[in-house]
Amino acid sequence: MKKSLFPLALASLVGVAEAAVVVKPVPYEIDGEAFEGMLIYDDAVKTPRPGLLMVPNWLGVTEDSAKKAARAAGDKYVVFMADMYGKAVRPKNPDEAKAAAGKVRGDRALMRKRAQAAVAVLKAQTAEVALDTSKLGAIGFCFGGGTVLELARSGADLKGFVSFHGNLDTPNPADAKNIKAPLLVLHGADDPTVSDEQLQGFVAEMKAAKTDWQLVSYGGAVHSFTNPTANVPGRNEYHPLAAARAFKAMDDLFAEVFASP
Repeated sequence: MKKSLFPLALASLVGVAEAAVVVKPVPYEIDGEAFEGMLIYDDAVKTPRPGLLMVPNWLGVTEDSAKKAARAAGDKYVVFMADMYGKAVRPKNPDEAKAAAGKVRGDRALMRKRAQAAVAVLKAQTAEVALDTSKLGAIGFCFGGGTVLELARSGADLKGFVSFHGNLDTPNPADAKNIKAPLLVLHGADDPTVSDEQLQGFVAEMKAAKTDWQLVSYGGAVHSFTNPTANVPGRNEYHPLAAARAFKAMDDLFAEVFASP
């Protein structure tokens, strides 16, 4: 049964009728452990649409992340928001989020496994919504952006990968040779959480792998520049112009890769 959550906030954000935005909890399991993500789409659209896996920031599955997913989805995509921690773990503050994210970031095999499982859940949603499973991509924000890059390095068979203000480091740079699709990194040029060393390491990694990649740095933008609630000046701060440009860049990439045979 479809369940519309936070309808007024989501409708205001994406500019659609209140009843059109559906946010539906989707329970699933990984190795017997309970997880619960969210399926987000505009139910006014009845024709099959491409699907996007979305990995949220370190706070995980939250109302704010659902709003972000709705903005990304619009009427173009079906979005499945992954649960990277398990249903029993819902961070309530930055300290809890840091602990939960650190556990996953510290085990890249676990990170990849959970992201890959979420891709499988997205593919299985055809009974719930009109979804074109031949056109799937992945996006992520902050911790989620880094997760999406690891998903790409794992060799996931998707059409494109987009990281919004995500971490760029990996313990396995040689795995970039496994990337099968275009990769787009949307980065705040003044993001203090991504060092110059990390940035240059990523560039070297991509060049060595000879993959299809883009790095866009937005001047004046710091970490979390797409998050309207980010308000720590100079560190985590919403930048509406950079956010709008970043979402357009995402749309442009997916319009290109989803148009290909």
